[in-house]
Amino acid sequence: MKSIKLNNGVEMPLLGYGVFQVKPNEAERCVLDAIKTGYRLIDTAQAYFNEEGVGEAIAKCGVDRSELFITTKVWVSNSGEKKAYDSILESLRKLKTDYIDLLLIHQPFGDYYGTYRAMEQALKEGRVRAIGVSNFRPDRWIDLVKHVDVKPSVIQLQTNVFSQQQEMRKLIEDTDTKLMAWAPMAEGQNNFFVHPLMTAIGKKYGKSAAQVGLRFLTQQDIIAIPKSTHVERMQQNLESMDFNLSSVDIDEIKKLNQTDGGNINFTDPQFVNYILTAFG
Repeated sequence: MKSIKLNNGVEMPLLGYGVFQVKPNEAERCVLDAIKTGYRLIDTAQAYFNEEGVGEAIAKCGVDRSELFITTKVWVSNSGEKKAYDSILESLRKLKTDYIDLLLIHQPFGDYYGTYRAMEQALKEGRVRAIGVSNFRPDRWIDLVKHVDVKPSVIQLQTNVFSQQQEMRKLIEDTDTKLMAWAPMAEGQNNFFVHPLMTAIGKKYGKSAAQVGLRFLTQQDIIAIPKSTHVERMQQNLESMDFNLSSVDIDEIKKLNQTDGGNINFTDPQFVNYILTAFG
């Protein structure tokens, strides 16, 4: 698996396996399948409620812990220095590991400055190898990076061929922060899996539209974490790494960009209620 070097020197796989919306009772089986297929980066979160299943898979997979790269995220309800720190210890327990490779703030709400301080402390103690954020918009991003000691190694954002985060990628260059894509296959929107342009490009390489979409990201050093509960699709996603798109192909796909910042509407009543519920 190809990797990318983070701004603190830690090596991180470019393609991983995400467990968003994987049911807790399926997480162990899915992660075991993913590791057996060849994945070494596993992305979970406190709010996915499947850290324990991921932990069981880590314990049973037979792969040395040093070869795995585990990411999790601190949820809004655990924001603040003490609550966040305690939640990190709980995540370590659930994941059955002595350290987390990458720890992110899941959403830019609550006392995320306190949360970040807790993450910096966990980093100093060796409980975490790298820290970062998720779903931070440009204004929150700029405000955070100007007031923390450790610059984020990774920012995880909705990123795919239709939402390419081109402006955000320019913004994070100053801190050498790497972009990590959630929903790298656009959750199937805009006919992603049968898109005419990506299908046509894929035919040149003997690849599917989905594999082209994934390679578009990873070839530009954007970390991607596609999810599937089916082994054959896990394998197909891994096989997106064994070819290279031409510069002409990449330029054509860049024209598909529609919503550069992603399609999360932070003012949508459903999203607001979602966050308010997280605070209890």
